[in-house]
Order: sequence, then C-alpha cells, then structure tokens
Amino acid sequence: MVLYTSPFPNSFLSVLHSFSWGLIFPCYWLADRLVGSFVPTTYEKRQRADDPCYFHALCIIITTPIYLALLVASLPFALIGFLLWSPLQSARRPYIYSRLKDKTHANGATLLTEWKAAGSGKSFCFGSANVCLLPDSLARFNNVFNTQARAKEIGRRIRNGASRPQIKIYIDSPTNTSISAASFSSLVSPQAGDNRTVNAGIKRTTSMEYKGDNCGSNNGEENREDKGGSGEPHEGEENTCIVRINGEENGHMSDTETDTVNGQARASGPAEPSLEGDAEISKTPNHKQKEGDSGSLDSCSASRESLVKVRVGDGTVDQSTVNNKLLYKASIMKKTSVQKKKHTDETFDHEISAFFPANLDFLCLQEVFDKRAAEKLKEQLHHYFEYIVYDVGVYSCHGCCSFKFVNSGLLFASRYPVMDAAYHCYPNGRGMDSLASKGALFLKVQVGSTPQDQRIVGYISCTHLQAIAGDTTVRCEQLDMLQDWLSEFRKSTSSSSTANPEELVAFDVLCGDLNFDNCSSEDKLEQQHSLFTHYKDPCRVGPGEDKPWAVGTLLDPEGLYDEEVCSPDNLQKVLESEEGRKGYLVYPTSKNHSSSQKGRKASLKGNGRRIDYMLYTEEGLYLEWKVEVEEFSFITQLAGLTDHLPVAMRLMVSTGEDDP
Repeated sequence: MVLYTSPFPNSFLSVLHSFSWGLIFPCYWLADRLVGSFVPTTYEKRQRADDPCYFHALCIIITTPIYLALLVASLPFALIGFLLWSPLQSARRPYIYSRLKDKTHANGATLLTEWKAAGSGKSFCFGSANVCLLPDSLARFNNVFNTQARAKEIGRRIRNGASRPQIKIYIDSPTNTSISAASFSSLVSPQAGDNRTVNAGIKRTTSMEYKGDNCGSNNGEENREDKGGSGEPHEGEENTCIVRINGEENGHMSDTETDTVNGQARASGPAEPSLEGDAEISKTPNHKQKEGDSGSLDSCSASRESLVKVRVGDGTVDQSTVNNKLLYKASIMKKTSVQKKKHTDETFDHEISAFFPANLDFLCLQEVFDKRAAEKLKEQLHHYFEYIVYDVGVYSCHGCCSFKFVNSGLLFASRYPVMDAAYHCYPNGRGMDSLASKGALFLKVQVGSTPQDQRIVGYISCTHLQAIAGDTTVRCEQLDMLQDWLSEFRKSTSSSSTANPEELVAFDVLCGDLNFDNCSSEDKLEQQHSLFTHYKDPCRVGPGEDKPWAVGTLLDPEGLYDEEVCSPDNLQKVLESEEGRKGYLVYPTSKNHSSSQKGRKASLKGNGRRIDYMLYTEEGLYLEWKVEVEEFSFITQLAGLTDHLPVAMRLMVSTGEDDP
C-alpha cells in the first residue's frame, strides 16, 4: 500500500487548496478570536478578579466592534474560498504521512536497532492521550486556551519524557517488595544505548547516582553471569540501566544515611540551566513552571522523579567529553514516600507517573483538530519520533453522510516504519460530533525481522467515539464498525499464510478515547460489548468493575488551574489519594449528586471515569510467541495542558528462545 505524503495527488490541487484556505482563514481567525473573548477560562477569571480597573472589560468593548467590522469585510472572500475549497475535498487523501529525513534531529530514532527475534523477547511501549487541540474558542469550553502554545508545549513534554533513559530495578530480597512503582521510570544517563547493571548494594529508600561510562565498567563479569536470568533486559531495549538491590529486612535507610547520600548528590555541582528557552511558553500563564513542576524535563526544579543534571567534577573524566558525560541523579524514592505494592496478585507493574514512559515506541493522540496546532505538535514530536501520520480524516461531504468542518483529530507517531495505513469515518455521528469526521485509524508497522528474513510486524488502531452523554446506541454501533474494519484491515494487509508465513505478527493494540467508562450504570451496553471478548483491558476485572489501582482519566475542568494539580508532580500526588481523586476527577454521573466535583466527600463508585483505553489482543498473533503486559501507567506530565490523563502500556513479546 502506498502511503500518502501529501494531501492531494498533484501540486496543482495543493496550490488551489492553499489559495482557497487563504481566503477562508481571515474570517475563521476573526470568528475564533471574537467568540473566544467571551468564553473566559477559570484561570483568566481569577486574573481578572484582581484587576481593579476592569482593563479586560475595556479591551472587549474596544475590540469587539473592530472584530465584527473585519469579520463582515472578510465574509465575501471566505464565501469565494469556501466554494473552491469544498469540492476539492473529494480529491483529498485521508491522511498525511511524514517521515523525518534528517535523523540527527530524532533523538529517539537514532537509538533504535532492528529486532532480529534472536533473544528471549522484546518490549514495546504504547501511549495514548486526548490533547484537546481544538480551535481556541472551542477549547475554552473545556477550560483550556492558547491552542498554538499548548500544542508546542505538549509535543515538547512528550518527547522529553519519552527520550529520557529507562531504569529497571530488581529486588533480590524475596521478603520485601516495598519499592514504589515510580522507581521503574527513574532517570539515568544514556551512553550509546548500552544496557548497564549497577549492583551497588543500595537500599530501597535511598537516592542513587549514575555516572555515565564510569558505571558498570567493572560489572562485565557480573553481567555475563546474570545473562539469561529473569531480571535481564530483553533484546532491543535501549537506554536501560538495570539496578539490582540487595535489600535488608526492613528495606530502609536511617535519616543520617539518607541525608548523607542526598548531601553528596547536592555537592556534586549546580543544576544545569534549561536546555530550551521558556520565553514563549511563559506567554501562556497556565503553562508557567511552578515549584515542583517537573512536567518538562527542562525545568530546573527537582522532584522524586525529576532529572537533576550537575556538572562532572572529578578528574577521572576526560574534559573533552564533559558535555556528553553528565552526572545524573536518579531519585528512587524518599523514605517518607515509600509505598508497598498493594496488589501483589497483579502480574505487571502499574503506577501514576509524572512522566511519559522512557523509550516510548508508539503514540496515539486524539482531538488534534486544529491544523496549525497539528503542525507545531508534529514539529516537536519529530525530535523523537521518525514517522508521523497526521491530518487524518475527511472534510466537506466526501466519504461521510453529513458535512464535516474538521478532521478526525487523530495523530499517530512511531519510532518504527509504517507499512500500511487506513482510515474509516463513522457515518452515524450526532449533534456536535457530526461536524467532525470522527473515525478510526489503522496502522501496520514493521518492528524487526527474523534471521530467515521474515518481517516482524505489529498492528495499532486509534479511535475516538461519540462523546455526547446518553448516546449509548451510537457508540455501540461504532464499536461494531470498529471490529469489522479491524478485521478487514488485517486481511487486506496480510501478505502471508499459515503454511508460508512471510510475516510474524508480534502485537495488536487498540487505543483511544472511547467516551464511556467501565463503572457507570449508564454505560452498561458498551461495557458488555463483544470487543472486550477479543481485546483485553489491563485495568478491567469485568463489566462494571475496574481493578482497584485503576484511576479515571477525565479531569474536572473547573479545577485544572488549582495550585494542587497545576503541575505534573502535584497532580500525581493528588491522584495517589482517594480524597484527591474525588476532588479533581470526574466521576460517573448520579442523580443523587450535583454536577460539581469540587470538595465532594460522598462515597463514589470506582476511582473516576476512565474513558481513555489501551487494549491488546492475543488473537491472530504468531502462535509460538507470548504477549504480556509489563507496565501500565497513568501519566500526569500534561497537567494544565489538557483535561485528560494520558495512559501508557508496555507489552513484552516473548519468543521463548534463549539468548545466544
């Protein structure tokens, strides 16, 4: 299948489309600004409450007539542009495939090595998020604003979080597992993608330091002896530091020991300044870095998962490579915040993390509706992801029953090459949702090859269902169509048979904003849909019941700018407590309670509305391989930028073969 790298089949149509949109854009921009000035966010309301001179009200009185006059003047040009733009959409392709040509800008892609399926297995990490990048006037109804600046900051935070190195911690003591799941995403320094084992005999509650090439240089023998053990990295895992902890019975350090270790870390040197300027971001008040905000790794403030960069101070390091060999402090867990794993029967790690997972391989985004914001987001993501599919959907009356003003809002980013892609639009959208070409994006990626030159592929699907509450029947119909389209895509893109397999399927993942939760009584039909018999939900026990550690992914918009949740670290701490979740997450609707979530103390079912899903299946995969969930995360790194919590899942594909 040919991937579309441009929206139109020839340059003439592209130029004509650009001309028509140039005529429409002034009218669109003025209308967006005009409506947006009358829809303030809670942050702006608080700012204006401190304005004794009512300066903003005066600005609205002055600018409104100007906007109206310019809007009326631009309408004739917009009408001409629309008459040209609308018929052109019949020739428009359903997506744009972008591949980074200059790989020096892709920090993550340069670390990838092709998987040859020669080892015991490989892990793949998937992420999904609803980023609410609508036109600014519409985004304000969700209590977020400044779409263009948010798009750039969202992309920057995602690629900074994903490009950080990964650390894995294995506890030797079988009697104590009291290390927080947060430690599984702590930070270390990348050095040429090597896997290093640090066997320093550190205790569970201490902070450790990892120094570039000086670490692990004496552990080669230990690495060879441990090869093949259960705690070894699998083939193809980049930037992974393996830390073995020789735990004591209590697993704690004394206060004196803790202070000594932390003091040594602080004495190593001052923190590095921000790698990128924050001048543009500071123009948007809700993105202002605050104390404890580590959502962007460029922030100099530290937290329990923050990356602290200090200058190398010992003489053993070659000064010519000082800039490439920094000292990193991986904050495992402070004594006061150590948590025992409450659900010991779970077979995988789960956490609420302040960062996107390290070595994120695939990213699926929803509600990237604004075209200019999509370009800014793509530019940032290309610093880490080499392959991106964006501007997905149809416009006008082409391909769907009703007129579509905006695209599907879906965006896909990958570190692995995309082989095939297909998009389908849901024809049964209702209300406001019918104005967008909501649908499903299906992708086939190549993640490696066998020594026999058989391709190793994976399937990923991203979707966004009907959002209006009460449209249960519509969502169930869309789930039916989704299953049919999934089956058709697998059949149409498969180039092998059971007798002669040219391809080995490693995984099949479905993610997106499904707009129903698994605990609400109003969503029973969706909860019992046959989709969940084919795809597994790691957070779900069964229809109407989530696992105790699963939390809601829909934030209460009214509280987005509260001090308690406006930074990734603060939001993480709030969501770790039941009272915090009740105050800042949207819960299933109930006739017995008001719609306001703030300060509610009543007993509520579940841990909030979990409407963002990450599903996987074992059906249709290579029979000799086994797929298991390795980690599942609820991510707070986009705090203050969207009203949804991103989710991430790491799958382990086990081949059953031993390392050579």
